[in-house]
Amino acid sequence: MAKKRILLIEDETDMVYALTIHLEAINCEVLSATDGQTGLDMARKEKPDLIILDLMLPKMDGYKICRMLKFDERYKMIPIIMFTARAQDQDKKLGEEVGADAYVTKPFDSKELLDKISALLKK
Repeated sequence: MAKKRILLIEDETDMVYALTIHLEAINCEVLSATDGQTGLDMARKEKPDLIILDLMLPKMDGYKICRMLKFDERYKMIPIIMFTARAQDQDKKLGEEVGADAYVTKPFDSKELLDKISALLKK
């Protein structure tokens, strides 16, 4: 099976490192960006198979990135997992409103995250 390309938009370098290890272990190629604008540009240029998107990012927040991708015909089919420390119901509701396919809160259960990724990549 060809490697799936996952774009990780996350500003915490330790989290990027940890997630990269988990994703490479399930045969994924990981692209990463540490701020919102760079992440949006990479998503448009690279068209990854899936995006893991933090909400609180420098330059542009995750909600705006998700909305811009999901409301654009060229990118709306890319699954997006919101990945954040914001666990309030209103945050999850806003994530749904902007088109996120899943919502995972930090600290996270790696098996839960990997299961969500696998399910979304199979769609």
